[in-house]
Order: sequence, then C-alpha cells, then structure tokens
Amino acid sequence: MPSNSTRIRIALNAQLLAGEASYRSAGIHRYIYEVLRRLPQAAPDIAFTAFIGPRSLAPEALGIRWVRTTWPTHRPAIRILWEQLAFPLLLAREDWDLLHAMAFVAPLAVRMPVVVTVYDLSFVRYPEAFRAWNRIYLRLFTRLSCQRAAGILTISQAAREDLIRLWKLPPERIGVAYPGVDLRFRPLPEGEVATFRARHGLPEQFILYVGTLEPRKNLEILLDAIARLSPPVPLILVGGRGWKPAFLSRLQMLEREGRARWIGFVPDTELPLWYNAATLFVYPSRYEGFGMPPLEAMACGTPVIAARASSLPEVVGEAGLLIDPDDVEGWAEGIRTLLRDGALREALRAQGLARAQQFTWEATVKAITGLYNKIV
Repeated sequence: MPSNSTRIRIALNAQLLAGEASYRSAGIHRYIYEVLRRLPQAAPDIAFTAFIGPRSLAPEALGIRWVRTTWPTHRPAIRILWEQLAFPLLLAREDWDLLHAMAFVAPLAVRMPVVVTVYDLSFVRYPEAFRAWNRIYLRLFTRLSCQRAAGILTISQAAREDLIRLWKLPPERIGVAYPGVDLRFRPLPEGEVATFRARHGLPEQFILYVGTLEPRKNLEILLDAIARLSPPVPLILVGGRGWKPAFLSRLQMLEREGRARWIGFVPDTELPLWYNAATLFVYPSRYEGFGMPPLEAMACGTPVIAARASSLPEVVGEAGLLIDPDDVEGWAEGIRTLLRDGALREALRAQGLARAQQFTWEATVKAITGLYNKIV
C-alpha cells in the first residue's frame, strides 16, 4: 500500500449520516452509511477523511479518518452555515485531491475538484411537496454545485436524465451508482414470519406499502384502488408522516372500514419481517430517485406492483407488475390478479429474488470509485 504522503486524499462531506433511527434517516442515510462501510476496501490506494455531525452513527470502516464537527449540524440551518462557511476553512488546513459532497450541495468557496451526489430532483419536479425555504435552498445550491462539479453521481438513469434535461448538464460528467440491497432482506423461515404476524395481529393475506406518507407517493390512487376490492383485503402502510399528507382523512375512513391500517415508522431491523409477512407489495409513487422499498420487497421474495414512472421500471424490470400511476382501475385489477393467482405470485417471487441479486453495494462503491479515478 502506498504511504499516506503519496496516496490520493479524498474528503467526504457526510453530514447527512443520521444520528437516530427515524423515517427521515431512511434513504440517504442508508446510502451514505453503506458506501462509507465499503469505500476503504474498494479503494485501498485512497486516504479517506469523512466529516460527520456530532450525533452521526458512523459505520465500522477501517481506513476512514472520522472528523466530527462540534456544530449541531443535525439542524438544517446550522448545517447549511457550517457547509458554506466553516467547512471551506477546515478544508483549507490540509491538501486534498478531491471533495465528495455526498448529498446534493457542495461548499461553493472550495477550490478543488468536487464530486456531488444528487439523489433526485423532486424539489424541482414536485416543488409543492417541500417547504418554501427548503425548496429554494435545494434548487439554488444543488444547481450551482452541479454546474461547478468535476463529476456528478446519481442513483438511477432516470435521475441522470432529469439532470441533463432540466438543468442542461453535460452527460459525460454524470455517472450512476445504483444502491444495493442489504443481505438481511431475504426470505425468512415460515415459523418466524408466523410468529411476527401473530404478534402484530396481521391477517393471513394483506397488501403492504412501505414509505413516507406524502403527496408524490401517490397514495390517493392506491387508497381508491383498495376501496374497490371485493372481498376486501387490508392495506398495511408502514412509514412516517411526511409533508402535507392531504389524503389522511381518506385513510382514516378506510381504517374504520377495516380496509387499511397505518402502522407508522418501524425500525430497519423489523422491515424484513413486514415484507416477508405480506401477500404482495405495492408502490404507486409518481417520482423516485431510485425506490428502495420495491427492491427490498423483491429481495424478501414478495411479489411487487409498482408505478410505471421515473426510476421504478429500472428497479423492478420485468420482475413485477408495472401500472400507470394514474390508473385507479389498473391498480385495483393488478392487485386482484395477484391476490387470486398463486402461480403468478410464485413466478414473480422467483423473478424478484433474481432481480434483487443484481443490485449490490459492492457495485455501488465500484461505480463511485471509478468516477474518483476518472477525475483524479
């Protein structure tokens, strides 16, 4: 291994590495966490330093130097100030070959090659789903960061195409590093699943949705489809309450009818059991940078129905049913078909398991380090 003085030195801004388990920490936190776990092994010729918050849950990763800020960067306004004012001064104390801003925004004052990861452009495509200050900040600073960056990483071809189409960014500077799926998402023993189902009072058959309850998840269409099922089969929703869930009154009405049940946020460790217990998994979202829940469901052997929108066809491929996000009757019929056709469920189960094996965190890190090497 080269000595520290001759190795490539890369700084990683990982302030969005979460400090507690919540629905807000699920997606981006998990991506950053899994990448950091594997970077040193994938690139032993690179010396990594990760700058994280005072509460961040850092993975065990020999070969990364951890630097914790004393600023309370778990508060968004404080994090923005730290990134744009304090972080450049901190970086100026050492020599770096590259800075990787691991979530949307890079400090604009740095004078070194920068890679920025952009997970999606939901704040551009669905601005009504964001608070005004958050939307304005992300649109302005993410775009400036991308325009100045030596390289940009996205998590799907759909997200890459959005950057090219909406912001006219050069295609040759944009790479894709798909997320992987953790090995804990797998088919579990029937006895363990039966015990879990009994503990939570779950019926033998139910439909599962996992994700935040917010407008772009398109849950109004799903709830309308569930209301059309006869005989009724309940929809179980697992996920936290997001921004402006206007459909809550509709959900509460279906809960009173026994057609739906909102569980709320559950810890990551429990998610594989929810997927395994479900008869099928539904994901009607209109827009996703990638869409981890369908991949996790497939990895657990659960048949998937997803929206034919944004990145979801890239995730599901031909291993699940894809339905127009606005077709209520299409959703109802797709659910009916899977509920009554055991052979089709088994076929999708096998195809989903095979499909999920194509997405690994090792491949994610290989794509990321490939861009590092291309730039440095």
